[in-house]
Amino acid sequence: MRLLPHRLDTARALLGSLLAVFALVAALLAAAPSAHADTQICDAYGSTTIQGRYVVQNNRWGTSAAQCITVTSSGFKVSQADGSVPTNGAPKSYPSVYNGCHYTNCSPGTALPARLDTISSAPTGISYSYVNDAVYDAAYDIWLDPTARKDGVNRTEIMVWFNKVGSIQPVGSQTGTATVAGRSWQVWSGSNGSNNVLSFVAPSAIGSWNFDVMDFVQQAVSRQLASNNWYLTSIQAGFEPWQNGAGLAVTSFSSEIRTGGGGSGNPGGGSGGQAACQVAYATNVWQGGFTADVTIRNTGSAPVDGWKLAFTLPSGQGVTSAWNATLSGSSGAVTASALSHNTQIAPGGSQTFGFQGSYGGTFAAPSSFTLNGTACTTA
Repeated sequence: MRLLPHRLDTARALLGSLLAVFALVAALLAAAPSAHADTQICDAYGSTTIQGRYVVQNNRWGTSAAQCITVTSSGFKVSQADGSVPTNGAPKSYPSVYNGCHYTNCSPGTALPARLDTISSAPTGISYSYVNDAVYDAAYDIWLDPTARKDGVNRTEIMVWFNKVGSIQPVGSQTGTATVAGRSWQVWSGSNGSNNVLSFVAPSAIGSWNFDVMDFVQQAVSRQLASNNWYLTSIQAGFEPWQNGAGLAVTSFSSEIRTGGGGSGNPGGGSGGQAACQVAYATNVWQGGFTADVTIRNTGSAPVDGWKLAFTLPSGQGVTSAWNATLSGSSGAVTASALSHNTQIAPGGSQTFGFQGSYGGTFAAPSSFTLNGTACTTA
């Protein structure tokens, strides 16, 4: 049927109105900030970083059944946990978040490994979310070794069980009870064939707690399972599931290593002294690209040996090349590590590295920097 002239005009007007509405919606969507996308990990040993300083790992080592975790900006949730294993043996996995080094995978800017007699305190915080239709423990792991090792199995493992569901028990046998960090615990001790295990089991579930890791470390030292000249290599929080486990979550995690005179962590783990650092971030910016010259100054009293500077690039920025440092990560959380010729920063001294990158939208500098786990001021 042929349209009459006035109907044709009406159709054209309606089409024009619709196009205008679509254009307005598109403009609003383009102007809206992009939402943060959670990351799903299903690879057995897959991992990623959060907050520019912690590693989250799937760590499915005891079964071939599928396990997936959904990583958030503050922790992770077990989204799939198929299969089961006998409860009189090892668990299926240990999905977890950690500060430190685990089989050579070190968290960005970590101060670990650190010798125990240089650590004044190690404040930490953890919040868990539990389920009832599974068999598991919620374990906070503390790893100790006579050497500053970053790979393999450590000599002693301290496990702090915040919760357990089902007929499971720690390695070894119960040796008594103890009050540690103001709480009562069942104490278990034994060996799994690879390392010593000292476990502290809460009599009832703990959902959230802030404490000092060194309170538990000193328990290991007093029981001759470690010495003060050993090293703290990593601090981990997660779950050991035997059956199911979907829905378990770590909703928040924090870990800090304070050394020397009680400061916020000695950069580089040097021989004592109050930790302090300052970062100058000088840029040359053009349309779509930039260079950054980064100067790290040691304003403390101890040398920094083997520096690592961690920072987070704003959204839309990416690294294309670098000099005077090795950069891990090309966008988001980035860690710059020293080369063999510039590994030490003397007290009052500095080291400089740089990189070239690209960006989209409005250019901005990183908001903060941490040197070997210690927050730095900016020049």
